[in-house]
Amino acid sequence: MDIKLGIIGYGGMGKWHAENAPRAGVIITAACDINEERRHEATEAGIKVYETADELLADPEVNTVILTVPNYLHCPMCLKAAAAGKNVITEKPAAMSVAELDEMSAACEKAGVFFTSHQNRRWDKDMLIVKKAYDEHLLGNIFTIESKLHSGNGYMHEWHLYKKYGGGMIYDWGVHLIDQILFMMPDAKITSLYADIKNVLHEEVDDYFKILLKMDNGVTAHIELSTYILKYQPRWLVGGDKGTMVIDNFACDGSIYRTGKLLEKLPPQITETEAGPTRQFAPVPPGGIVTEPLPFVETDWLDFYRNVNGVLNGKEESLIKIPEVRRVLSVMEAARESAATGKAILF
Repeated sequence: MDIKLGIIGYGGMGKWHAENAPRAGVIITAACDINEERRHEATEAGIKVYETADELLADPEVNTVILTVPNYLHCPMCLKAAAAGKNVITEKPAAMSVAELDEMSAACEKAGVFFTSHQNRRWDKDMLIVKKAYDEHLLGNIFTIESKLHSGNGYMHEWHLYKKYGGGMIYDWGVHLIDQILFMMPDAKITSLYADIKNVLHEEVDDYFKILLKMDNGVTAHIELSTYILKYQPRWLVGGDKGTMVIDNFACDGSIYRTGKLLEKLPPQITETEAGPTRQFAPVPPGGIVTEPLPFVETDWLDFYRNVNGVLNGKEESLIKIPEVRRVLSVMEAARESAATGKAILF
């Protein structure tokens, strides 16, 4: 059985799926959008076009839909699609809340259709390098993982500016950054969470957040995002007792740092620095720290659609399971509670 995809919402992500999913063998069967200009663009791309989701869902050729509509529409569109007997892929976040996700999941289960979310950042090379370091103990015992995403682009656009439509960066990127940490360490339990969420430039929606997750494996994950920090920090900083990994950006520039001559014992004298005397934080002698290249990983985002095809044909388990999606939404809700109360949430 081929994936015969109907795209509900032909905006930026709808067009992206239309252009890229066929590389994994997906057949783009139809698209719909309430916007006339976008319908024209879909027609120009050779796609059968409808004005409404109801019309698309009535098309018997469509067996699967992807929901590329504003976040607040994911739940009602999913319920309609399930009732129409279509398999459902939602863009992220799958839902605005855990309660919505539970309703969507129950509807899909009742209809006997497949349900998953497009958590495409699980195929990001930078994250997979960190996961490899964690899985293979390349840095020894890891005690801290910092995942930071900074931008100088400032303001968001379109419906992302408005709370009622599910705008803001927690929904837009927080869902990815939290998912990456939980995906990286699937067996680790969160013991506590503290979050700070701010509106720096925007009136309604968050554009800065810092979330601290303490895990029962000894790792503290620091997740930070800002749309307006102008000197970008490394995308990842990972500290272990055998080395430090820095990945600067999505292009995976970076290194592993290790002590050359292991500094088992510091020299007895105190060093005078610009900031006064210190021994522990004096400059490391030449040759004291050496660098190694980052490990190599292969990744292909098309595996997302290949997996969906495998699931629909009974050959594979879903790589993105709804309980995992639910766990991420639970963390997002705990982060909002922590930010609102100023208190840590214990799990």
